[in-house]
Amino acid sequence: MEILRVENLTKIYGKGENVVKALDGVSFSVQKGEFIAVIGPSGSGKSTLLHILGGVDKPTSGKVYMDGQDVYAQSDEKLAIFRRRQVGLIYQFYNLIPVLNVTENITLPVLMDGRKVNKERLEELLTTLNLKGRENHLPSQLSGGQQQRVSIGRALMNAPAVVLADEPTGNLDSKNSQEIVELLKLSNKKYNQTLILITHDENIALQAQRIIAIEDGKITRDEVIRR
Repeated sequence: MEILRVENLTKIYGKGENVVKALDGVSFSVQKGEFIAVIGPSGSGKSTLLHILGGVDKPTSGKVYMDGQDVYAQSDEKLAIFRRRQVGLIYQFYNLIPVLNVTENITLPVLMDGRKVNKERLEELLTTLNLKGRENHLPSQLSGGQQQRVSIGRALMNAPAVVLADEPTGNLDSKNSQEIVELLKLSNKKYNQTLILITHDENIALQAQRIIAIEDGKITRDEVIRR
């Protein structure tokens, strides 16, 4: 079942001589539960693509359909709800709120949405992410790997349709990097969540089911490497 479709996506920054075409006619579709790695050199348009898929940055032209819904045909208010409920974003820099503890950081999207926290799901995430016993720790009291686990928990708390990860292991050593990738793969399988991950690490990319390579804003390769 198709969960995401991108049609002729273009993103242009600047004007006149300073024009940069970050994305240039990008089209592809994603099936529910797929694990896709997006690769390409710096400045190729990978992060721009991820931000547009996540409703963070609007395209200059083209369409993004999530679960059959035209994402950018919505009002700004509905787009904000879409970001909170349909998409889980994980960044290289953990973006945790320093004055909030582990539990508060993980449940923040639910509370911002004015909804009740699903205690059962919270407990399951804390256990899966190996954060039990650290619920009341502040980000400054956690290691880099633990902070990234908290950011994963926050992204998964709302049970989003699609998880978007932008270089989630970029700040971690190889051991912690593989642990984070294993956790993302686990959520992909356990919750059948679609996972789109940007990485410069070839070893991580090769663990995906499908690799999309982007260069100069265009897709240069789209290959299924395992089912």
